[in-house]
Amino acid sequence: MSNKTAHTLNDLIAIARDGKEFYEEAAQKVDDAELRTLFARIATTKSQLVNELSAAVQAAGGKPEDSGTFVGSMQQMYGKVRATLGDTEYGYVAELEESEDRLLEAFDEASRDADTPPAARDVVVRLLPEVRACHDVMRTRKLAMKNAK
Repeated sequence: MSNKTAHTLNDLIAIARDGKEFYEEAAQKVDDAELRTLFARIATTKSQLVNELSAAVQAAGGKPEDSGTFVGSMQQMYGKVRATLGDTEYGYVAELEESEDRLLEAFDEASRDADTPPAARDVVVRLLPEVRACHDVMRTRKLAMKNAK
């Protein structure tokens, strides 16, 4: 496995792990049962992404990333503050949608980057529809909540 493949996939693992942890926390903090269920479901999807990306890194002889990112930690903290100071449900949805933007952008970039090794690109392209679906769900939810205000 090239260092570039491990680096590319490990960056995606860290960002997906950020999302997983943020969704798990949000599911504990919101009162709305439908949102709790949605957040828990997407946290499970993020966990599966982390597992699949980690397996690809291991299969190629690399060591999978086992933590999130600083940006993800800051985004999660901002989401907590925002939810505490205002509409908890909308605050979490808005910040989680931002997290989805970040993951989708990273996946899109890895799939388009000419320097992404073929082994990494294959995994990224295979998982991209799932990443896009989670993003679209949260974007739609955020817009619906914003328009309902």
